[in-house]
Amino acid sequence: MNHTEVSRRSFLKGAAIAGSAFFPNIVPSTVFGANAPSNRIVMAGVGLGGMGSGNMRSFLNKQEVQFVAVCDVDAGHLKNAKETVDKKYGNNDCKTYHDYREVIARGDLDAISQATPDHWHTLVAVAALRAGIDMYGEKPITHDLREGRVLANTCRKFGRVWQTGSWQRSQENFHLAAELVRNGRVGRIHTVEVGLPDGRPGEIKPVEPVPADMDWDFWLGPTAWRPFQGVAHWNWRWVLDWGGGQMMDWIGHHADIAQWGLGTERTGPVEIESNGCELPADGIYDAPVAYKFTATFASGVKMVVANAKQQPKGMGARWIGDRGWIWVDRSGIDAEPKSLLRERIGPNEIHLYKSRDHHQNFLDCVRTRRETITPAEVAHRSASVGHLGQIAMMTGRKIRFNPAAEEILNDPGASAMLGRAYREPWAL
Repeated sequence: MNHTEVSRRSFLKGAAIAGSAFFPNIVPSTVFGANAPSNRIVMAGVGLGGMGSGNMRSFLNKQEVQFVAVCDVDAGHLKNAKETVDKKYGNNDCKTYHDYREVIARGDLDAISQATPDHWHTLVAVAALRAGIDMYGEKPITHDLREGRVLANTCRKFGRVWQTGSWQRSQENFHLAAELVRNGRVGRIHTVEVGLPDGRPGEIKPVEPVPADMDWDFWLGPTAWRPFQGVAHWNWRWVLDWGGGQMMDWIGHHADIAQWGLGTERTGPVEIESNGCELPADGIYDAPVAYKFTATFASGVKMVVANAKQQPKGMGARWIGDRGWIWVDRSGIDAEPKSLLRERIGPNEIHLYKSRDHHQNFLDCVRTRRETITPAEVAHRSASVGHLGQIAMMTGRKIRFNPAAEEILNDPGASAMLGRAYREPWAL
């Protein structure tokens, strides 16, 4: 690293620690020269399974990015990630790390792309944010509600740019649907249906030796120790210590879009009631495989969240008002009356944030210091709907919630489920 780059990064990290949310993280080319390496956005990846490797490949295709490091506790994932980066650049320069703290300590990073299992999201992210590093993080933003508040506050305190992998916001059909709803095209909304995936975990495996390429104790991290049963990758999401099933996997997609259309993306519901859930019959899996709950907002609007088989329109978000409805999913958009889809938003109406490339939006905001299309506060509020629904389903009780204080009212048992204790030595 040359003297110019050291000076630039030292100055920027100092500005970040001072809390400057508006200083450009990437210095203009007029300062250090158009071809200076310091004008690239230097990135690393932490958690390089399916989503992590997919996000990494997307960033590798951006000319302004220089990917320099990869980190995973699975040696196989790490090897594959390094090979992908080195092949892209035609060299052997990509560094590999087992411990995310060593990645952060490099001191040369502008941004990290993170896609660990849910129980690791907050520890990795908060450490990076405190070090002055911008973050692209997968959804749900955190494993529990209290972690989400810590992360969002840390992001704001240190002036960091955050993008959540809720990429549907950067797609035309979702943007159009939310914008039509926000501009009153279906009248007064009384209900929004959120359909999330059906699905069940895979085979329950017996306790077995930990694979040689896996650091199982580090993978468990802040959660309670338990023996290895072959669920370190996809099936981890069905264990509540680590994830929240398909419901929490997808709450940051369709519930996020529902919030966008309602304009409730920076607040939360005031009441949450379970309509029942089905838990796996045996084994280590304990996240609901069928689920339904209703979240009521201060306006009286009810958000009904359920697996697709329990929703009239299946997957997606459908806003229902006194003048019709609009439904949107990855497969398309529909409305009643159909004429709503021919509506155009006028110059004096509400125009929602527009992005057509989710990863590029993050990179643009790293440069400009503008808020991304899915910042930490918004992602936290979307995930909170799921966290509260999970608590209502697990307790079987109606939950009353203060969204300003983010407190459950008059139910100490339910309140205790808003956060969790960490296994030593891990702590925020």
